[in-house]
Amino acid sequence: MRKVSMLFFLLCIAGISKVSGQQSAIYTHSLSDYDKAVSLYKDKQYQSAQILFEKAKQNHTNQDVQADCAYYIANCAIHLNQNNADELMEKFVADYPTSSKQNQAYIEVAQYYFEQGKFPQALQYFDKVDENALTAEDTEKFAFQKGYAYFTAGNKKEATAYFNKVVNSKDYGSQAKYYLGFMAYEGDNYQEANKYFQQVEGEEKYQEKLSYFKADMHFKSGEFQKAIDAGLTAMPNSNASEKSELNKIIGESYFNLKQYDKALPYLKEYKGKKGKWNNTDFYQLGYAYYMQKDYENAITQFNKIIDGKDFVAQNGYYHLGECYFKTDKKQQALNAFKSASEMDFDKKIQEDANLNYAKLSYEIGNSYQSVPDVLSSFLAKYPNSPSKNEIETLLINSYITSKNYKDALALLEKNKSAENRSAYQKVTFYRGIELYTDGNYQEALSMFKKSIATPVNEKFTARAVFWKGETEYGLDNFNDALLSFKQFAGYASAKETPEYKNINYNIAYAYFKQKEYEQAGNYFQSFIDANKEDRIRLNDAYLRLGDSRFVTAKYWPAMDAYNKAIEMKGIDADYAAFQKALSYGFVGRNEKKIEDFNKFLQNFKTSKYRDDALFELANTYVADNKADMAVKTYDQLLSEFKDGSFASKAILRQGLVYYNAQKDEQAIAKFKKVAAEYPKTPEALEAVSTARLIYMDNGKVDEYASWVKTLDFVEVSDADLDNDTYEAAEKQYLQNNTKQAISSLSGYVSKFPNGIHALKANFYLAQSYYSDGLENNAVPNYEYVISKPRNEFTEQSLARLCEIHLKKDNYTKAVPVLKRLEAEADFPQNVTFAQANLMRAYYDQKDYPNAVVYADKVLANPKTDNKIKSDAQIIVARSAIKANDEGKARAAYAKLLTIAKGELAAEALYYDAYFKNKDGKYEDSNKTVQKLAKDYSGYKYFGAKGLIVMAKNYFQLKDNFSATSILDSVIKNFASYTDVVEEAQTELNFIKGEAAKTNSSIEK
Repeated sequence: MRKVSMLFFLLCIAGISKVSGQQSAIYTHSLSDYDKAVSLYKDKQYQSAQILFEKAKQNHTNQDVQADCAYYIANCAIHLNQNNADELMEKFVADYPTSSKQNQAYIEVAQYYFEQGKFPQALQYFDKVDENALTAEDTEKFAFQKGYAYFTAGNKKEATAYFNKVVNSKDYGSQAKYYLGFMAYEGDNYQEANKYFQQVEGEEKYQEKLSYFKADMHFKSGEFQKAIDAGLTAMPNSNASEKSELNKIIGESYFNLKQYDKALPYLKEYKGKKGKWNNTDFYQLGYAYYMQKDYENAITQFNKIIDGKDFVAQNGYYHLGECYFKTDKKQQALNAFKSASEMDFDKKIQEDANLNYAKLSYEIGNSYQSVPDVLSSFLAKYPNSPSKNEIETLLINSYITSKNYKDALALLEKNKSAENRSAYQKVTFYRGIELYTDGNYQEALSMFKKSIATPVNEKFTARAVFWKGETEYGLDNFNDALLSFKQFAGYASAKETPEYKNINYNIAYAYFKQKEYEQAGNYFQSFIDANKEDRIRLNDAYLRLGDSRFVTAKYWPAMDAYNKAIEMKGIDADYAAFQKALSYGFVGRNEKKIEDFNKFLQNFKTSKYRDDALFELANTYVADNKADMAVKTYDQLLSEFKDGSFASKAILRQGLVYYNAQKDEQAIAKFKKVAAEYPKTPEALEAVSTARLIYMDNGKVDEYASWVKTLDFVEVSDADLDNDTYEAAEKQYLQNNTKQAISSLSGYVSKFPNGIHALKANFYLAQSYYSDGLENNAVPNYEYVISKPRNEFTEQSLARLCEIHLKKDNYTKAVPVLKRLEAEADFPQNVTFAQANLMRAYYDQKDYPNAVVYADKVLANPKTDNKIKSDAQIIVARSAIKANDEGKARAAYAKLLTIAKGELAAEALYYDAYFKNKDGKYEDSNKTVQKLAKDYSGYKYFGAKGLIVMAKNYFQLKDNFSATSILDSVIKNFASYTDVVEEAQTELNFIKGEAAKTNSSIEK
């Protein structure tokens, strides 16, 4: 209409213009192009129209025509989505500010964008329109469209103002009321929303949407049945997103009406906000399953509640705990009740969760806190609980079942009530066993004495007395140990204890250590008569029985015992064979002695007693006047054991054989060899003395004098003073007058540093210092002894030096001495001692390959006790872990499990769980961690690491709640173990990151 008027107005202007005929023709021609362009524009042929408008604009000089052309050119650009359309329109407005089409331009562009659904662009142009210039008809359309544009932009205030302008409009009133109602609904103003919705609910096009809104408004108003009815009505005609929300409304309404069976199918169909559920969503579905006793499905939902810190989470964790408990998943139940007990949104739930947490801790163990602490905390927090008596009973029993004796003892020491006496007796006993196992004998002894002093249960009293004896034996208090063992045997209930079967064996050893060999032998025999199953102890008992009879000169019974040991083909069969052969000499059967020693040399080519056997055999040949065989055997000894402890003795004996055979030159050669190669030894002194006789007999005194002057250990002029001084000092030593011995022997060593008795004096002085606790003072004297050629004191000095260096953890000095001891020791126990400590020393120095070499040696020795074997296995295992040799670590930890106790057992269990996790055996791994928590809760470090493995297992088993709650607890409860906390935090961040993909309540 307005376009026609404008054209008429332009034509009128053209008709009254005073121009020439030529100009009229041109103008008419230009208007013809313009008219064609307008016609094309009306036919929506915007590209052609735009070309003609541009041509008309160029060919016409009339400003109004140019303005109209510019307007249409820009409008065509808008319709053609040309990139410069906005610029053209803005240029039109700028170039023709007085054009009557300016306001219309803004309106048409705005409406075009509006119709295209480009509401932000439309709003830009709506804002430029002069609303006062609009007709009444245009005003309603303008107000509605601008209101809707504001609505889409989220500007509800402006949208409301414009919708209210057309609320009574015939054309736009219904739509305005709908959107006004919708905005009120979104603002939770349901009364206002209902007012508008009721005015349009009769119109079919709004009915579907209004059903959805009604359902939601009824739900939010607490009218749950109405919400269900409205939701069911809206469901068939709703889109996927709306159906998801309606399922939530209907399901939660049924849930609130406690109709959980009806709630389930709808809650399950909810898709979440942007594809994610929150903790409340998981809780409601889980609780609905819970109320149907479908505990497995309830668990699946409840354990997705992570990072919850509100009433919903507390409820969820509590009911998760119940579900786990009802499905016999007690470790998971403990974690869930723990989480619920740490929240106070519902005090009743908190108390009940605490009670369940305490009871489960008692039943299955607790890695976070000692069980007594958990139970005591409950009693302190709920002193008036109806379950008080039950928890108090569990508290007492937990001291035993939790095996956390250290912490339990600390609590019992503070509460020595009559009711706790039984528990105190047991706890001190078991704590003593732990300390004994760890080699802490003094503290163990104290524990056993405390247990004995609380004689509530005779069986435990008897056992404590037995272990008191074992501890005293370990402290070398053999007489006290003997008294304890006999006291144990006197208890009526002793026979019911596991210790009783070995009591005669223990008594025998206590006598044996005190050199009461007759009694020792009798008790070894009693043990042998009653025990045939324990082959290791039986074999050892035969050996010690043989030794006891041997020492008491009962050689035939001794040989019988040694024969039994040989027949068993067990440990130390070579020793038994050696002792048996030796015994024949004492019963005058030298021919049998020679025969058995030759058999020994044939059968035991690598025996530690081979050099002893050769020496004894040679000596026997001497006694039987078989000089040639004797010399030959001494030569064999020197060939096989050039640097052995018998080398100096063998050469001396050869010299004596030659001397007795009056082969003086050969004898002198041997004596000079002893003096030259083994100076200052007793053999050297005897060699010089015997050589002196030969020289004297042959009248070669000057030759003897010349030779002896070359020997720095023989000071002929001072010999008497040397002997007198030494004998006085030695007397003090032999009478155990330690202080006087130290004074006298140090005086001798100072006065005669190269004296006749320098070797013995240095050794005895070192021993005196050691027994007086002056170990540092003893070191130079022991070093003097070991610096000399191999002698009778070398092995003991090496062993003592090792002990001194090891006590100070001075591995740099200890290692070379230990290596000498390993190479030179005649006693197997010293070899074992050296190898075990070399193993520890190399491990401490991070020399893992050598540590493993010596650990393997220790493990290969059948005589190694379980404590040292445990140390060896742990070093093999730890070294393998350091070297990333998982196969060897697995094998070592598996073996360690069979013999370890205390902390080493806890470490072995941790790695057992660790490797099972790596193998995907998550349930089995968790069982191992539970055993670690229950049986070794005192070892917190490995308990904490075990919990991390358990969390990893639960994550793999799709139990995110248990995984995250465990890791949270590790971080809170084990701050002192920084490496454990860092590992737990890393794992927790990973699990939460994964869970956050489906749970909007989780903070990443």
